[in-house]
Amino acid sequence: MSITKESELAGMKKASEAVALTLKEMTRYAAPGMTTKHLDEYGAQILNALGAKSAPYLTYGFPGWTCISVNKEFCHGIPSHKTILKEGDLINIDVSAELDGFWSDNGGSFVLGEDIHHHQQLIEASKAILQKAINHIKGGVRIADIGHLIETESKQRGYKVIKNLTGHGIGRSLHEAPTEIANYRDRFNYTRFRKNSVVAIETFISTRSTLATTLQDGWTLVGDRGGFMAQHEHTIVITDDKPIVLTEMNGIWN
Repeated sequence: MSITKESELAGMKKASEAVALTLKEMTRYAAPGMTTKHLDEYGAQILNALGAKSAPYLTYGFPGWTCISVNKEFCHGIPSHKTILKEGDLINIDVSAELDGFWSDNGGSFVLGEDIHHHQQLIEASKAILQKAINHIKGGVRIADIGHLIETESKQRGYKVIKNLTGHGIGRSLHEAPTEIANYRDRFNYTRFRKNSVVAIETFISTRSTLATTLQDGWTLVGDRGGFMAQHEHTIVITDDKPIVLTEMNGIWN
């Protein structure tokens, strides 16, 4: 969407604060021995208290309120009573929701407890790359140039990017134009970021894979060559200068 009046900006801020708070609290609440279903239900309680509705459930009928992926699950993991969190797990939580007609999206990867499997370096790379990418986005900048930045930064750190997972426009629905904000330089994409538009920018930084494939459950994505992936995501409003990071309170940069 494009922000055309103050009421739209206020609506986007309110929806973004709801998903940001939910992500922050779910990350804090997660503990070894807890099931991902229990963690998801905790997130649902927060969204409900704020008057927000799960975007993946509303849009796709996703079998959960949030997406929770563990270890070699890259994203879109289904919350389950069978998946029990353990010390050192690499966890990704993606929270998107609708509130009063406005939609917002954010996500983050983190290590649960002690980093016994050495995932923190991957996580820190994803965070830093997202921050650098967002700081370079303004009206008129080519989307492909931001993808090039993300891929270059990843390679310099010894990582790869997932090429079939992308950021996207958002605002009046979960996915809007621009539909593909890739993590690499798509030389066929001549689209530029537009001032006042709202987009969800997300990193998909991987240790081994470059493509994500869907498991038999129809939702969960894993790497084509295995390994691990970290994802971090903010919803932003593009300006002539630094973007407005609507989901900043989720704390993924802290």
